[in-house]
Amino acid sequence: MRMDVLLLAGGIVTPEDPLYDLCPEGRRSLIEIHGKPMAQWVIDGLVGSDSVGDIYIVGLTEENALQSEKPLHYLPDSGSLFDNIRSGVLQATGDHPQRTKVLLASADIPAVTPEMVDWLADQIAADPTGQVYYNVVTREVMEKRFAESNRSYVYLKDVAVCGGDLNAADVSLFTHEQPLWNALTEARKNPLKQVRLLGVGSLILIGLRLLTLDSAVKRVCQKLSIEGRALVCPYAEMAMDADKPHQLEILRQDLEPKL
Repeated sequence: MRMDVLLLAGGIVTPEDPLYDLCPEGRRSLIEIHGKPMAQWVIDGLVGSDSVGDIYIVGLTEENALQSEKPLHYLPDSGSLFDNIRSGVLQATGDHPQRTKVLLASADIPAVTPEMVDWLADQIAADPTGQVYYNVVTREVMEKRFAESNRSYVYLKDVAVCGGDLNAADVSLFTHEQPLWNALTEARKNPLKQVRLLGVGSLILIGLRLLTLDSAVKRVCQKLSIEGRALVCPYAEMAMDADKPHQLEILRQDLEPKL
């Protein structure tokens, strides 16, 4: 299954952001890691997968001189995260209407590799009826791979997880406005805010750790009226983004041997 990729590289960081002083042009995606902007590391990890078609980059321009063996398309930052995703998906769908799924990648997961992209593509191919495929990484997997990452987790009855930054969606989701999906997209960096959007009952159940991962997914899907899949991802790298200086340093050390 070939899918286009929407690479989310937009957004200008504010002075309150812990990485503000390191961001060229105010963009986290352009932070340099061993001579390459972070977005380039992500592109390099994507293009090695046969499942990847064209790459649509939101928020950067040709002047940023990113390189790819596969076609790159540059799209302007539309403002909100949801608007960026929607405009990018609609552009990709217009160019390649035969491709029904799209990969959604953050530009700050520089440790992603083709093997990980292939794994996600295989999950989708095995169960193509889903509308959203959202990767979660367990605390055990994350801390075994990146012991000092200090990620934020949602603690469920059966597992503690953090959200991944390489996911997939059916293009049909973006042909109509869906306010709650919009709100969840905006809250993707705040697990508790995501939970609150699902209602007080769900918040209490998760707070008491009475919901399993499967039951939490069912509640989300019912609330959004979608077919969603939570994929327990074996790759911590897909959730290891550079939000804070110590996380950036972990990634720099991890990627140095790959030069």
